[in-house]
Amino acid sequence: MNLELWRSFLGWCAVANISLLFLWFFVFCFQRDFIYRVHSRWFRLSDEMFDVLQYALFGFYKIVVFVFIVIPYFVLVMLR
Repeated sequence: MNLELWRSFLGWCAVANISLLFLWFFVFCFQRDFIYRVHSRWFRLSDEMFDVLQYALFGFYKIVVFVFIVIPYFVLVMLR
């Protein structure tokens, strides 16, 4: 595989993953109570613990996307 193919692949992966992150954020902002009710049926979660878990997962997902997709994409763009 050549670098141009990797650059294109990582670029589209970045678009898809960042879009998913924004979708998750907006669903959490506008439908938080519904999501909490669904998950509290499956797991014993307090309101505060649910918020902490969501915040931690947002941060973890964002770091993974940036470290493994966005930064390598920009490196390949700069190598061009």
